[in-house]
Amino acid sequence: MNIILAAVVVVLAIVVISAGVKIIPQSETKVVERLGRFHKVLPPGLNFLIPFIDKPKTIYTRRVETAIGGRHIVRTTATTVIDLREQVYDFPSQQVITRDNVTTEINALLYFQIVDPKKAVYEIDNLPNAIEKLTQTSLRNVIGELELDETLTSRDTINSKLQVILDDATNKWGVKVNRVELQDITPPESVRVAMEKQMQAERNRRAEILNAEGKKQSLILQSEGEKASKINAAEAVKQTEILRAEGEARAIILNAEAEAEAIRRVAEAVAASNTNPATYMLAMKYIDTLREMTSGKDNKTVYIPYEASSVLSSIGSIQNLFQK
Repeated sequence: MNIILAAVVVVLAIVVISAGVKIIPQSETKVVERLGRFHKVLPPGLNFLIPFIDKPKTIYTRRVETAIGGRHIVRTTATTVIDLREQVYDFPSQQVITRDNVTTEINALLYFQIVDPKKAVYEIDNLPNAIEKLTQTSLRNVIGELELDETLTSRDTINSKLQVILDDATNKWGVKVNRVELQDITPPESVRVAMEKQMQAERNRRAEILNAEGKKQSLILQSEGEKASKINAAEAVKQTEILRAEGEARAIILNAEAEAEAIRRVAEAVAASNTNPATYMLAMKYIDTLREMTSGKDNKTVYIPYEASSVLSSIGSIQNLFQK
C-alpha cells in the first residue's frame, strides 16, 4: 500500500514539475495565461510556471505537405509554440481578372515574421487563415488595376505593392511582411496563342528591320568607299599636275637663269671688245634665222634683204670677239 502511495506521489510530482517547468528553444516562444488572462511571453531557456494556474495559449499554424503524386496538402494544426523565424506561405493558384477583363491564374509566395507574439495571439483569430485571405483579396485588387500586358511585365511592381499593402494591414497583428513573390501568371489558352502569334510577328518585324538596316549600312559603306576612291584618284591627279607644273616652272626658271647668265657673260665680253651689244644680238638672230631657212633636204634659194648686209658685215667682228 505504501509502495502504491509512493508511486502516486512520484507521478504527481513529475506531472507538477512538467507542468511548472518549461524549456523554450531559441527562436520560439509561448504566450502564457494565468487564470484566463494574459500573463507573459516566455523567453528562450528555462522558465517556471505555476502548475494548473499558468497555461500556454493555443494558436494555429499552417503547414504544406506533399502527398503521393506530388500534390500539395495544406494542413492547419493547433499548437502552443510560436515560431519567431521568418516563415513562407505558398498560396494555391487563384483566378483574378485584369482591367481589360482577362481571367488569369496567379499564385504567390508570402514571406513574413511574427514580431509581437501577444498581438499575433490576441488581435486575430487563426492568423494563417487571415493572412491567406488578406493576400488573396489584395492580389485581386492590385491585378484588377492592371491590364494583362502590364501584369506579365510588371512583377516587381506588383510584388512591391502587395508587400506594402500586406505589411500595413498585418502590422496590428504583430506580423512583419518582408516580401511577396508572384510565382506563376497563367493567362487563358486562347490568350497565350494570340500572344505567341503577336510575339512571332514582332520577331519577324524586327528581323526585317535589321535586314533593311544591314542593306542600308552596306549601301552607305559602298558609296563612301567609292567616294573615297574618287577623292583619292582626284587628289593623285591634282598632285601629279602640281608636281608637273612645278617641274616646268623650275625648268623655265633654270633656262631663264642660264640665258641671263649667258647674256651677262656675252655682254661683258662685248663690252670688253668695244662692240655694240645690240649689233651682236641682232647678228645672232639673223644667223639662227638663216640656219632654219636653209635647213632640210630640198635645195632652197634664199634672198637676203639689203638692210641685213650691214648686220652680217659685223660677223667678222663677232669672230674676233669669240677669238678674244
